Order: sequence, then structure tokens, then C-alpha cells
Amino acid sequence: MRKSEQRARAEGRASVVPRATVETAIAVEHLSLGVVDGGLILDDVGFRLRPGRILALVGESGSGKTTAALACMNHLRSGLELRGGTVELQEGASRFHRKAVDLLTLSEKQMRQLRGGTIAYVPQDPALSLNGSLRVGEQIAEVLRAHEFGRNARERDARVAEVLSEVGLPSDSAYRRRFPHQLSGGQQQRIGIAMAFACRPAVIILDEPTTGLDVATQDLVLKTIYQLTTKHDVAGLYITHDLAVVAQVANDVAVMLHGRIVEDGPAEQMLRHPQHAYTRSLLSAVPDMQGARDMGGGPAVSPLASVRAPWDDGRSAATHFTADNTTPCADTSDPGSAPSEQDAAAGEAPAPTARAVTRERGAGGVVVPGQEHEPVVRLRDLRMAYGQAVILDGINLELEAGQTTMLLGESGSGKTTLSRSVAGLNDDYTGDVLLDGEVLAPSTRRRSNEQRRRIQYVFQSPFSSLNPRRSIGDSLQVPLQLGGGMNRGQRRAAVADALDAVRLGRSYIDRRPGELSGGERQRAAVARALVNAPSVLVCDEITSALDVSVQASVIELLRELQHERGLAMLFVTHNIALARHISHKLAVLERGKLVDYGPTDTVLRNPRHAYTRSLLEHVPTLEEVG
Repeated sequence: MRKSEQRARAEGRASVVPRATVETAIAVEHLSLGVVDGGLILDDVGFRLRPGRILALVGESGSGKTTAALACMNHLRSGLELRGGTVELQEGASRFHRKAVDLLTLSEKQMRQLRGGTIAYVPQDPALSLNGSLRVGEQIAEVLRAHEFGRNARERDARVAEVLSEVGLPSDSAYRRRFPHQLSGGQQQRIGIAMAFACRPAVIILDEPTTGLDVATQDLVLKTIYQLTTKHDVAGLYITHDLAVVAQVANDVAVMLHGRIVEDGPAEQMLRHPQHAYTRSLLSAVPDMQGARDMGGGPAVSPLASVRAPWDDGRSAATHFTADNTTPCADTSDPGSAPSEQDAAAGEAPAPTARAVTRERGAGGVVVPGQEHEPVVRLRDLRMAYGQAVILDGINLELEAGQTTMLLGESGSGKTTLSRSVAGLNDDYTGDVLLDGEVLAPSTRRRSNEQRRRIQYVFQSPFSSLNPRRSIGDSLQVPLQLGGGMNRGQRRAAVADALDAVRLGRSYIDRRPGELSGGERQRAAVARALVNAPSVLVCDEITSALDVSVQASVIELLRELQHERGLAMLFVTHNIALARHISHKLAVLERGKLVDYGPTDTVLRNPRHAYTRSLLEHVPTLEEVG
């Protein structure tokens, strides 16, 4: 290493060429990656990362977003091989490389010098990205030491304090001595961002850093990312499936489908005037606070049938997307093209649109079987505390047949504790949970088989809620085995009916979770809850890990199931934009207190509490672009 480069590294100075004068930091040209002895994962991908601007790479799960982003760090997942193309770090973009260099030609040792220093990465899950045994200040200092930033420990310590202040966290020694588990999810994510910006990188790659965060924390994290990127002329690559977030943070957008970029351009143009049918379908699936936008068509009747794209009004038959992953069966950029004779002959006609299948709906867009509703579940003065920390503070709530109550609040507000109390998974509360007027035992172990059958819980993660070693059929049979009263043939028939009900089909009965997409796994989890024919469904953040089109499909599925079965649902979420698309009533929790409760439209139009108004102000919308 040259002496000038050593001095630049030690002092953390900018490169000889000021970064603001560099037009491009990284140029990706004709990049193609494939599975060893298999097909392509990325096909002729190209984009440019520019200083002071954020490029949002948008697409559904499996579209190749993360693979393309990791290629910018010369990191190829196991089993992948380079088929062609370059990822060039441009001249002047790096402090330590004066000449342009193709990152894909560098050795692992050379790349380790760049990763974290010149090219930084912020992973999706803040809890998993931090070392639980190290204090947060030490973790940031470790990055500085690894890249020889600063001339001594004193300068590195000053940089730790500086970068903590930059991400909006306390910089005092007491805070730096905290462990990750002592921080909230939003604070953990900002520590991850501080680590990424610590060495003043030229490029930062952000892999869905706000997934799972509540709206207020998400808003703060997005503002932090945008401010640091523009202030320090950092070229940003933001991977996401949330187009409302794109409107808030991105300057440019590239849309990926099946490993190809199908459309790109400035954010305002892409979000207001999309040209490609797939981009329009993604925009149609984004929930909006007014409920004016229909979140896509109803679910298909079988996994092989196609469903009309959300932008299709029934007069045209442009690209048809498969039921779960919304991937095109036949891609065309002309939304006015007619279905081919071959499609019609093959029986590939699209399913009815949401307008055709929803019929008459009540508040929240859900079909209501009748006007009068008796409470199926009633919570009466529910309280819970851990020492001096109050988790639930006198909650009174009702769940009615055929209606959905949405439970809103920030992380730590008590949403999951309340929902688990309803299901009997948390027995430390005082007060009563009543089912049809009968007080339930706090613990599910002390409830009767009939009571357990009638209240079913759908967990948040579709990837961890199913046993990977069991087939889908075996996992779905477990509730029936515990209830007793059925032989093996009867249980298998009930499981097949449940899979049909969630529009997967009985062909999935012998598949394993690893063979299913995220949306399919979540449908299977819903089927497991439905197999016992419950009266109440508790859904705990079940759409937080899903991309927008799959989320729309799951929401439409729940609406149809509620109409067909008259289910009472408690829908726990931090995504307020879903409110008008699924809920009849809103219940807002703040630090264990129910601060707002009433019909969805009433709460959204006239929130009584300042906390509710604050949450509504932080909801990202597509209208923010421009």
C-alpha cells in the first residue's frame, strides 16, 4: 500500500478526486449469473450507483434483487457462477483505489479490504447482524480497527461517538456499553447503519433494512439513511419490495423480474407513470390509507390456475400472473393485448377480478354475512406486568363474528402479548378472556379441546412456523391428532379440504416447506389454523415478511375465508395502510393502554389520541414521491 493511501486510510480523508465530482461509483454492465450446470439467475443486468443518490432495486421474492446487490461486493452465493458481465468500481469512487477496477476480478483478500470500508452492507435483520456478546460501541470500533480508520484509539473513539450522533443515537459512554438485547429493533438497526457508515464508505447496500419495523421507527430509519447518503455523497443501493418506502427514500428505481431489469428510471417517473405491466401490477398491490386502490384480484382456485393481474379491469388480458408469486406466465408490455387462442384452449383464462368476486362488502372491505354481530370473544380488564413494567393496562375489547379487529401499535406496545393471551399462549395476565360468554382458563393447557379448537393462531414468520422435516400434510394433521376423534383417512381428507380452502390445492399435501415460496408457506400456515374449523383467527403480523403482491393475495384470501365461514379475526400489525383493506374496527395500543378504539373509518378520519395521529403521520405513501 502506498504511503499516501496509508495516510488517507488513517485520517479517513476523501479520495484525491472529490466524490461529488464522480459521476458513477459502481457501474454494473451485462451481469449474468447462473446456477452451476443450471439456468440463469441474473440475465444481462445493468445499473449505475451514483454519489449522493439512492437506487431502489424493486421486485418480488426470487426476482434476483439480493443476488444482484451482493454481486456489487463480489459475493456470489454457493452454487452460483459468473456467466458474464462486469461490476466496476469507478476511478475516484474509492479512497484507496485510484484506478477503475472490476470487482469480480479481485481475490477474496482484496475484497475484504473493500467490504465495510469502501462498500458497506446493512442486512435485513438487525438482531441477527449484531454480535450479542459485544457491546455496541465496541462493535462499531471493531469495524474502524479492521479497516485501519484513524491513527489511534483516541481518534477511533471520537469517530464512534460521531457516527452514533449521525444516526440519532446517544453517544455517551453508558449507551456505548449497552448490549444489542438492551436496544429496541429500531435502535439495533441504527447501530447497523452506524457500523456501515463508520468508515465513510463510497457505496452502501441496504437489504430491506426496515422490514418488521413499526411505521414510526421505519420513518426514522429511512430519514437517517437518506440524510447520511446525501450529506456524505454516498452511492446507495436500496433493496425492497415496498414501493411506498421507495417513494420516501429513492431517487431512482429499477424493477426486477425473473433476474432481468424490466424497467428503470427516476423515482417520480416510475411511480407516477410506469410503462411495464409488471411495474403497474406492483403499484396496484400497494395498500393505501384511503382504501381507494383495490389490492389486486382474488386468489386463484388452484395453484396452477392464473389470476388476473391487479391492473387488469376485465376488458384486457395482459400479462397473467401465477396465483401466489405473481410471476408472469406470458410477459407482454402491451396491456391491451388479447388472450391467445392457445391460452383459451389450455384453460388458462384468468380468474375473476376482485370487483367480480367481492360482492357486497361492509366496512373495511370485508363481506359481512349479517348486520347484527354477537361478540365471540370479549376481553375484560386484561392486565399484565413484569415487575414495574406494565405490559397490558386494563384492556377491554370485543371480537365479533364475520368482522376483523386490527390491533395497531409500535414495537413493545403489547400487541403480541395481547394476542397470545387470547390464544392461551400467555397465562400471566389478570382479567378475563371470554369465549361466547364463558371465561377461558389463561393457559391453553387448561382449556378444553373444544375451546382450543375454536381459537387458532397464525404466527408471524412463514419460514419458521412449519417444521422443515415434515410434509405439509403431516404438519396440518397435528391439530387434528391432538383433538382426537378422527382416523388417519379422515384427517388426510380434512387437510386436503383445508389446502383447497386456502387456494393451494391438495397436491401440496406431500410437499415440504422448503419447496414452497414465502406466500405459499403463509397460506399453509393459515390452512393449519383452519383445519379445525375455528370461530376465531388470531393473525400475528402474518404479512410483514411478504412482498406486496403476495401480501395482497393473502389479504384477499382472508377476506374470502371470513365471508365463507363468518370468522372473527384479530389482525395484529404495524402496517396501518392495510386498515381499510381488511378491518372493521381499529384498536390502537400505546405502552399497554388502549388509546383509540372504534370503527376503522372513524378512527382514521378522527383519531382521538395524539399517539394515533402520530402513527398516521408516519405512514409512507406513494403520494410522497416528487
